[in-house]
Amino acid sequence: MKVAALCGGTGAARLLRGLQEIVPGDDLVAITNVGDDCELHGLAISPDLDTITYTVTGQVNPTTGWGRAGESWATLGSLRRFSAVVPEGSSAGGTWFALGDQDLATHLYRTGRAAEGAPLSTISAEVAQAFGVRFRLVPATDDRLRTRVVVEGDELDFQTWFVGRGHEGRVDAVHYEGAVDASPAPGVLESLAEAERLVVCPSNPIVSIGPILAIPAVADALRRRRADAVAVSPIIAGAALNGPAADLLRDLGHDPSVVGVAHAYRHVAATLVIDEADRHLIAAVEAEGVRCVVAPIVMHDLAASIAVARVALTC
Repeated sequence: MKVAALCGGTGAARLLRGLQEIVPGDDLVAITNVGDDCELHGLAISPDLDTITYTVTGQVNPTTGWGRAGESWATLGSLRRFSAVVPEGSSAGGTWFALGDQDLATHLYRTGRAAEGAPLSTISAEVAQAFGVRFRLVPATDDRLRTRVVVEGDELDFQTWFVGRGHEGRVDAVHYEGAVDASPAPGVLESLAEAERLVVCPSNPIVSIGPILAIPAVADALRRRRADAVAVSPIIAGAALNGPAADLLRDLGHDPSVVGVAHAYRHVAATLVIDEADRHLIAAVEAEGVRCVVAPIVMHDLAASIAVARVALTC
């Protein structure tokens, strides 16, 4: 079975960890959010691409769910000596975004290849090969697309809000800078057209899947394949297992539950998989025009990830 997955963040990485055990090689394509990407210390950083790469190859930090296992922090520690001399307003030497020494190697390679003119899709394939990723890992676009968050009237880039401010404060709006003019990366539309099953991973609907859906050609392709698309809820019992998905839905006027997730995906996915804890909301989910499937969806280990993957592929 050929499978195309829309993904971003730790929830997607855990589901992909299971999908790769079922779907062989090139039959699995992970189309990944780039709205979280940023530039820091002159380096090109792609957090979602890297989190997926590290997770599915068993090299992610098991405590944080991001970064490298066995990480060291010598560079970050050395940067702190400059905190007493950095001029006000300068971004030089910032330590608010934790980059470990091993993780820096990935960003150095990405930045060097980008300086040579390589597109992000080519660089991502090279990084995936170097780490031993067993499926095709593709950014949603090679063009610049950045998520911007308006927090209590103050517009911020995504990482400043998410990491720098700990995603605190009421979110008034989210928009995706560059999305309207972005072209899908090579292979994205072909994968969406050829896949027998499309999976929307349990990622934040607003800031992980939202930027992908904001690319017009991708959204059009997904709407055409709605009947074959299954989404897995990132929210269980009104709370997100990781990150601020429920808070974002609430702040932006949506139901912060699986019902809100169903509403967000109603045009691109015909089926939503929810956890047993939300069984009482089946009727409300299906009132959004989305078929509801109930299964255990907490992916606490590889066996659970495989089980959720099987549900997504067979329901």
